[in-house]
Amino acid sequence: MRIMGLDFGSKTVGVAISDPLLVTAQGVETVFRKSPGKLRQTLARIEELIAQYEVEKIVLGYPKNMNNTEGERCEKTKEFSRMLMERTGLAVVLWDERLTTAAAGQVLMESGVRREHRKEYVDKIAAVLILQGYLDAQKGTAAD
Repeated sequence: MRIMGLDFGSKTVGVAISDPLLVTAQGVETVFRKSPGKLRQTLARIEELIAQYEVEKIVLGYPKNMNNTEGERCEKTKEFSRMLMERTGLAVVLWDERLTTAAAGQVLMESGVRREHRKEYVDKIAAVLILQGYLDAQKGTAAD
């Protein structure tokens, strides 16, 4: 079994995949789209990756505000979640993604990635952080 992690943004979707033992998350790619409303090609690419990696569950970053309220991005994310469930038939878990993009930027900076190139990788790294957070939390509940 593998789990897919997604960081859904207005122009991109970062994609990460777990290892078969559900211990680690690896970045796979960033799916780019020409406009925020054009999701058909994005969903098709995600479906291809689901088939390629034999994914059985999706963890989708849920962009709550720092004060724990839900804004416009949360509504768009919920709609994307519904689309994913309809297209793939897989369970989609919404996972709090607060500060993952900032943390991804920090990882890239510390790794020596030049500022002008960070935008290319930040969503994929954010997807890794979202998925890894979920995997770690699952290990914690399994041990209890």
